[in-house]
Amino acid sequence: MTDYQYTVVDRFLRYVQIDTQSDPQSPTNPSTEKQKDLSRVLVAELHAMGIADAELDEWGYVYATIPANTDKADVPTICFCSHVDTSPDVTGAGVKPIIHAHYDGTDLVLPDDTAQVIRVVDHPDLAEQIGNDIITASGTTLLGADNKAGVAEIMDAANYLLTHPDIKHGRIRLLFTPDEEVGRGTEKVDMAKLDAQYGYTIDGESLGTLEDETFSADAVSIQIHGVSTHPGFAKGKLENALKIAADLLSSLPKDHLSPETTEDRQGFVHPTRMDGNQDQATVEFIIRDFTEVGLLEKETYLQNQLNEVLKQYPNSSATLTVHQQYRNMKQVLDAHPAVVENALEALRRSGLSARQRSIRGGTDGSRLSFMGLPCPNIFAGEHAFHSRQEWVSVQDMQHAVDVIVNVAQVWEERSS
Repeated sequence: MTDYQYTVVDRFLRYVQIDTQSDPQSPTNPSTEKQKDLSRVLVAELHAMGIADAELDEWGYVYATIPANTDKADVPTICFCSHVDTSPDVTGAGVKPIIHAHYDGTDLVLPDDTAQVIRVVDHPDLAEQIGNDIITASGTTLLGADNKAGVAEIMDAANYLLTHPDIKHGRIRLLFTPDEEVGRGTEKVDMAKLDAQYGYTIDGESLGTLEDETFSADAVSIQIHGVSTHPGFAKGKLENALKIAADLLSSLPKDHLSPETTEDRQGFVHPTRMDGNQDQATVEFIIRDFTEVGLLEKETYLQNQLNEVLKQYPNSSATLTVHQQYRNMKQVLDAHPAVVENALEALRRSGLSARQRSIRGGTDGSRLSFMGLPCPNIFAGEHAFHSRQEWVSVQDMQHAVDVIVNVAQVWEERSS
């Protein structure tokens, strides 16, 4: 693809300026209508490429087909998937992308908030980017590389395949989802309509990585019922639900079991939201581990901590409810080795040192795998996601386009 004029950067710069932030508190599908603003752009661009069946459904999902151009009848249909929404953690409105051309290895100071400095010591992957072109936001928003880098890469790969019919491939399905960042990215996927045998999310970090294992994940909601009374006459009566919640949070360990104190294969218990009043309060958590046994241990630990706190408030009560979010996709992928092996071959063909690893997180592929679409995660080049210091390399995005094209070609070649 050395003679190809990539479109991935132009697409990416346009996409990140469309605010698509999702909302975990919204009950609607998608959680925010503005996610469809980007999805409509994608459908229009796919139509312009000649993909007549590209469509946006009522739930905010984009489906499209690149028809097979091979004589082989048994090539599986593969799907490439990315999500259009950005994290609720940091605003995605008014993104001003900046290209730092020919990166020289120094810290990057973001101009609209000079307190935001992307320091090499904090971002060791920058050491591999000397001479490349780095894209950041301006310091007051996230960039949106998670996952608009993946969206742009899939779109450019589709453009390449449609303009290079000499690259033989089977039927390819494209899927762009909403609400991945709030854990609902596959909630309304129509698997019959998608009609694919294997898939790949393009939503990973470092160049050359393939992730075939994710956390298993649960959400926990604790509803606390205190004893309310007028504060002027509260002695010996009031049991403040907010104080109970605060005591529970204070009881959690400071040196382990939290995101800020764990790494590698260590799981965690992470409070994400608290609200209420003296009568009732709600505390929400996410629980993460690579095994379901580990999840249960952490949920039992949290229940025991809650029970201990409630001993100090004899007239109050609380209920702990667990909601399953997703499970470690390796349980499924191990039964379908070709989906990983073909991706590793595509990475090698792209001139990359393939690195197979676990991810301390999840992707749409986690759920899709358990919905019948074995779906590992290929790098998109995104770094420091969910923060104002998010960045991506132009060259890494171009490599991701190469990998997507090569994945399609490998599947065709290895079919009989």
